Amino acid sequence: MTTVMNQNDLIFWSLWTGVISALATGLGAIPIHYVKGNSKFVRGFSSAIAAGMMLSASVFSLAQQGIALKTKMPLAPYIVIVGLLLGAAFFRATERNLSAKTVNKYYLKNGLTKKSLLIFVAMFIHSIPEGIAIGVAFATGNLQFGLIIAIAIAVHNIPEGIAVSLPLKADGVSTTKCAILSILTSIPQPIMAVPAALLAWLFEPLLPVGLGFAGGAMIYLVISELIPDALEDCGKSSTAWGTMIGLSGMLLLTTLLNLIPH
Repeated sequence: MTTVMNQNDLIFWSLWTGVISALATGLGAIPIHYVKGNSKFVRGFSSAIAAGMMLSASVFSLAQQGIALKTKMPLAPYIVIVGLLLGAAFFRATERNLSAKTVNKYYLKNGLTKKSLLIFVAMFIHSIPEGIAIGVAFATGNLQFGLIIAIAIAVHNIPEGIAVSLPLKADGVSTTKCAILSILTSIPQPIMAVPAALLAWLFEPLLPVGLGFAGGAMIYLVISELIPDALEDCGKSSTAWGTMIGLSGMLLLTTLLNLIPH
């Protein structure tokens, strides 16, 4: 039975479940603690696995969720396609701006590489439509439905935290910093959840383009940064297998998580 939630309830539940969902991303850094970055092969293979995970998340989670909205919005699949191209174009502009030597020097002093920054930007963008989804779910007025969607996104965030942490850890970033950066990539979830819950009529139509945009940014990152780095560090065969392992593993996790009824 659906119960109508008042405005205070909407703000409370969308905010705190968004915060918990963001914190869950940091758990992905835990299994990465034992990855050693002093091996060129490990760095390359880690980039390949992360590439596969991000490809899977982009196509089988983000784009697929956007296309599934066609039941409410018949043009959703086409909007997702436009979003993919816009996301790739935006990420190309971001990549070009981060190529400036002064920017690189500043962040390198703080232990971050250009690749680390690009991964952060891509996953940050990816979290925006997820935050909107949490808010829109609670805006239905059904608390149970909102909680199930928020929990599903939180659990999905754990393997996404692994995808963020793998290449960072292999580049020598500490486990603590990997966890912090993973959590920060999901900060848009609590930030976007509250306005989306209060203004669902405005934010819900933006989901198809938002999901496509995030997917396009991640796919561009994979092709422009992670795959070339992996090819250079561990060769074609290992890159192919690493990408397949990451893609298959993320797809398996996503399939199992989608068995949660919602």
